[in-house]
Amino acid sequence: MWPGGRQHYCPSSRVYREHAVRLVERLAARYADHPALEMWHIGNEYGCHTPMCWCDESAADFRRWLSERYGDVDSLNDAWSTAFWAQRYDSFDEVLPPRLAPTFPNPAQQLDFARFSDDALLRCYLAEKEVLRRITPDVPVTTNFIGVHKPVDAFRWAAEEDAVSVDVYQDPHDENTHVSAGFIFDVTRSARGGQPWLLLEQAPSAVNWRDRNGPKPPGRMRLWSWQAVAQGADAVLYFQWRQSRGGAEKYHSAMVPHGGTDTRVFREVSELGHELASVPRVAGTRSTADVALVLDWNSWWALELDSHPSTALNQMEIALAHYRPLFEAGVNCDVVPPDRDLSGYRLVIAPNLYLLKERDAARLTDFVRGGGHLLVSFFSGIVDDCDRVHSGGYPAPLREVLGLRVEEFWPLAERDTVDVRHPDGTVSRAGLWSEALVPEGARAVAEFGSGPLAGRPAVTRHSFGEGQAWYVATRLAPEAMRALTDDVCRTASVGPVLPGLPEHVQATVREGDGGRFVFLLNHGQEEAEIQLPEPMTDALAPGAPPADRLTLPAAGVAVLSKP
Repeated sequence: MWPGGRQHYCPSSRVYREHAVRLVERLAARYADHPALEMWHIGNEYGCHTPMCWCDESAADFRRWLSERYGDVDSLNDAWSTAFWAQRYDSFDEVLPPRLAPTFPNPAQQLDFARFSDDALLRCYLAEKEVLRRITPDVPVTTNFIGVHKPVDAFRWAAEEDAVSVDVYQDPHDENTHVSAGFIFDVTRSARGGQPWLLLEQAPSAVNWRDRNGPKPPGRMRLWSWQAVAQGADAVLYFQWRQSRGGAEKYHSAMVPHGGTDTRVFREVSELGHELASVPRVAGTRSTADVALVLDWNSWWALELDSHPSTALNQMEIALAHYRPLFEAGVNCDVVPPDRDLSGYRLVIAPNLYLLKERDAARLTDFVRGGGHLLVSFFSGIVDDCDRVHSGGYPAPLREVLGLRVEEFWPLAERDTVDVRHPDGTVSRAGLWSEALVPEGARAVAEFGSGPLAGRPAVTRHSFGEGQAWYVATRLAPEAMRALTDDVCRTASVGPVLPGLPEHVQATVREGDGGRFVFLLNHGQEEAEIQLPEPMTDALAPGAPPADRLTLPAAGVAVLSKP
């Protein structure tokens, strides 16, 4: 690639980092005592365009990284299973990045290169952070993630930030954009254990980089901004301030559009600013959850490698398939790495946790043994940290807690589906994947109704210790996934924030020293009538008396508290 776009740099370049550090030193020294300095924003959307580099300098850096990770080349050979295809190395000097090859590169090599590439970007960030800590030790630092971005492990990076920041660009053409945004918000909120976070970028209206860039309809920018606050944000910011006249993003919307201040967009931005300023007590409050969804970047990288039974597996698609029923049911959800303490949750969901370390499997097993509830989806617990298949049959580290073994994978052709028969007699269609399960204590709660696995379990449930573990051996249809999730939540005594809400109305709670706030957001196209459990006041309707009933217009928002 050549210059002309942006981010045309090699993350491993020593020259690049040296000049970046010099620039940061100059900026920090100049503005260290400026009264307006509140926070440093380091970099911008790390890994957006250059998440990996395969140049010679990156290759040398990769070899250094491998030497630090493994210590000696024999350990590398063992981890990478290089005896296969005669790939054995006699020296780290022989190792290259996984460049273009006649066929599949070594999958463990690809996995380590993803880890290395994440590390290389993180070292760029940390080099600048070190300068800022030295010159302005009391000024917090952050960097902005791009949604939930595969190249950058947000959980690792968040530990190096004082506050987590994210850019979210919801698509007005996608009727479920608020659900996928909700997932991003919950990942961001969970990255530092529930600490309030910053929506550092969103578009006031349209973006410029999709194939078709529709504007946000009236009221939707306000609704989606309040959704971020409802899910834990303490700041709502935008890109950009004044719309550019030239360059690649001149058609990206701005707070001040090409038409100036006498525009719908500017008026909506101004009105939202006044609204946000009217609820200062919300800042610093937090949300809690009884449900945790497990997301592991190492497993994500490994899951989507080639040379698998199917290359159609997509970590985010399956994660959202499990998240959406919770969102629609009004059940709050944390998103956590597999090494997070699970003792505070009633239900843990593990979608496609393909790579699973023994100690993390033991943590899930102990969680269920102690009375927790676990829902695991297909192709989980298959390989270790080096992408080597666990011994003992699939899914070896989870066989005991799930009460089953997977005899064989049966991925489906692109357009193929199979019937799934449910306990109530209904039949749904499933796709993408199926597995031949052999129960070892688990009982079937749904069976395949067609295809080569007809009559065999599609969904199982296993009593283990004081808890329960479910396993889903296929990609269920959305309505079947919702029914299963509702059943699992009932069994785990997990309920919605506010029962009985109309469809498309989201409810969340934030509480802390500032009080307890119930947020209601109507993502639908029609007004909604809402019955409240007790009379409450709406901070966005000053002067209105407390009421136990509320009419929420389409795209409407309410911020409720006890009078």
